[in-house]
Amino acid sequence: MEMRFIAPRVFARLLFWVVMVHTLGAQTNSPAVSDGPDAPFLVQAHAHNDYEHPRPLLDALAQGFCSVEADVWLVDGKLLVAHDQQNARPARTLSALYLDPLRDRIRRNAGRVYPTGPTCMLLIDVKSEAAPTYTVLRDLLQGYEEMLTVFTRSNTQPKAITVILSGNRAPAMLAAESVRLAALDGRLPDLDSTASPALIPLISDNWRTHFAWRGEGPIPEAEQVKLRELVSRAHERGRRIRFWGAPDLPAGWRALGQGGVDLIGTDNLAGLSSFLRSP
Repeated sequence: MEMRFIAPRVFARLLFWVVMVHTLGAQTNSPAVSDGPDAPFLVQAHAHNDYEHPRPLLDALAQGFCSVEADVWLVDGKLLVAHDQQNARPARTLSALYLDPLRDRIRRNAGRVYPTGPTCMLLIDVKSEAAPTYTVLRDLLQGYEEMLTVFTRSNTQPKAITVILSGNRAPAMLAAESVRLAALDGRLPDLDSTASPALIPLISDNWRTHFAWRGEGPIPEAEQVKLRELVSRAHERGRRIRFWGAPDLPAGWRALGQGGVDLIGTDNLAGLSSFLRSP
């Protein structure tokens, strides 16, 4: 039998990627790693308004995204996915577009979205009234408990999918629950909150409210410093941070990545995927 040998340089490169894949399973701040030639995953990539793509969820996963965002409306007792209520359609439920396909995929992949990947995030942006929407969502999530991160008042038990509520949240309702399948998306005023990261694991805010730079030319040094300080304050409290409305182009993605922002949102799935995987 013919014996084939791997060149030392090739072997070293293979060993590097094996170590990277193993390490990322426990880390969520690395920019990118490959799960194999057909299944890259990108821990910083967040699909803004994901449901507006031709294949909600599936297009983002095909590009390796680890976070997707779905706007929901409570209509006749059902959670429908749409940006505006007049565009909500009965067939486009949260279960049909996200929860069911995620559960099917996770079962096929032995409990993960990507076979050796990290916990992924489903950011649910609540558009209808907070309390009644969360009441219905809470009951719905119980049927998917096998794949969902569990939160207590002080601890987090990660599973394949972490559900975070944004938009019209119901903070008092969630804070009163001793065990939950969802947590809250905070705002910059929550940076110094004493609330547990198990209640507020993520801080999000509008880039345009806090920064003047719109992606033309280099980001001013003062704004670079401000961004790094905000990221540092979030991380000191054990929270991740993202900004919506940031320049959705390579200059903006670069500024966010260099500033240490945990989630980079985009409407351009292929563009951000290629950017994050570039040397």
